[in-house]
Amino acid sequence: MNYTIEGEPLPVVICNLDANETMITEKGAMSWMTPNMNMETTSNGGIGKMFGRAFSGESMFQNRYTAMGGPGVIAFASSFPGCIRAFQIGPGQEIVAQKSAFLASTAGVELSIFFQKRLGSGLFGGEGFIMQRLSGNGLVFLEFDGYIKEYELAAGQQLVIDTGYLAAMTSSCQIDIQTVPGFKNAVFGGEGLFNTVVTGPGRIWLQSMPVSQLAGAIRPFMPSGN
Repeated sequence: MNYTIEGEPLPVVICNLDANETMITEKGAMSWMTPNMNMETTSNGGIGKMFGRAFSGESMFQNRYTAMGGPGVIAFASSFPGCIRAFQIGPGQEIVAQKSAFLASTAGVELSIFFQKRLGSGLFGGEGFIMQRLSGNGLVFLEFDGYIKEYELAAGQQLVIDTGYLAAMTSSCQIDIQTVPGFKNAVFGGEGLFNTVVTGPGRIWLQSMPVSQLAGAIRPFMPSGN
């Protein structure tokens, strides 16, 4: 399978499949395809995995698209202005991503729940108590909000991140929270009470415009309904 990612900041990934190759999507992200792409909706792992996907921000069922009788083409579009990034998943190459980041993957990639180790990280870290873990073997496409900046963290190296800006990280990284120091800073600084702290070694991907930040920015311009 080969692919191209086109059209940022409203991107789409166009996948060219060999005969009998399969792609998986969680949320009906298929945009267009050739007629020989056969669709099958499946639980892909039973009740446990269905509820696990639901808790991680995705749908309970998966759509499997297979090229029948020859090569096929299928495209998956992002649901929000930003970026689509491709990640090769394998042993030691697992990715942990924000909820709803998953767009599509080859059949060997498995989507499951990632529980943050500390309750405080989950409740206040900006990404919720549950994130997504991508494991198995294959290629996965993740959608992020806005521009993406990558950092490679050495062992023990840390980065402090404002709520919602952590898009993804390699599973070798550790995540925690810290309170904003000083009463005036926390109450009047406009940055919230907590920041996310990620510790290496590993790679992290930060997004420039989380959906929650965009919603807050445009709210004053929305009709009030009065």
